[in-house]
Amino acid sequence: MRSLAEENYLKGLFQLANDAGETGVQELSRHLGIKMPTVNSMVKRLAEKGLVHYESYRPLRLTESGRQEAALIIRKHRLTEMFLVEKMGFGWERVHEIAEQVEHIQAPEFFDRMDALLGFPDTDPHGAPIPDPAGNMPILNRIRLSECQAGDQVRLAMVTHTPTEFLRFLDQKGLAIGSLIRVKSFLHEGAGLIISYTGHPSERFEQKHCEVLLVEKI
Repeated sequence: MRSLAEENYLKGLFQLANDAGETGVQELSRHLGIKMPTVNSMVKRLAEKGLVHYESYRPLRLTESGRQEAALIIRKHRLTEMFLVEKMGFGWERVHEIAEQVEHIQAPEFFDRMDALLGFPDTDPHGAPIPDPAGNMPILNRIRLSECQAGDQVRLAMVTHTPTEFLRFLDQKGLAIGSLIRVKSFLHEGAGLIISYTGHPSERFEQKHCEVLLVEKI
């Protein structure tokens, strides 16, 4: 059984990994809000347990067993978020902190039954993919809203930046996972996009917002 701290490190390494599966120690330190010496000490301990590939002055990389354990922690988190929204009526802006606590419960059957009650969802309330019981992450074909072209018709599929205030901003704008969007035009000098969607014939979205909204073309 892993400690809460070890699970948080594994999850952080998984979430921060680049396309090569690597993460810098400084990046992990910033993400966790923990000082570098403490981070170095922990990743060495995880390396001794066969969960992390660690070499001085080299990027960190999860081993296959470390990657699977991290994916299963994320599975528990995202299933919990979906359960809170779908079965308990919580808003999508309120579920992250609760799921941060529930994800450390060591009872696989509990989460398997949660999965079944939900109908085996592929994604959480924010559109993030939910790993399966073996730790495999679904491959979903999505692009950033900022990468679309004028005239594109797309469906909002995922929000990658989920602080409470941003999710409330999307609620106020009337945008949710599944919303159909038409890209109308670009703002001057990469400042964002003009889009339309149900009940909103013309809305301005700043570039920083377009970067964190992932969409699927339809």
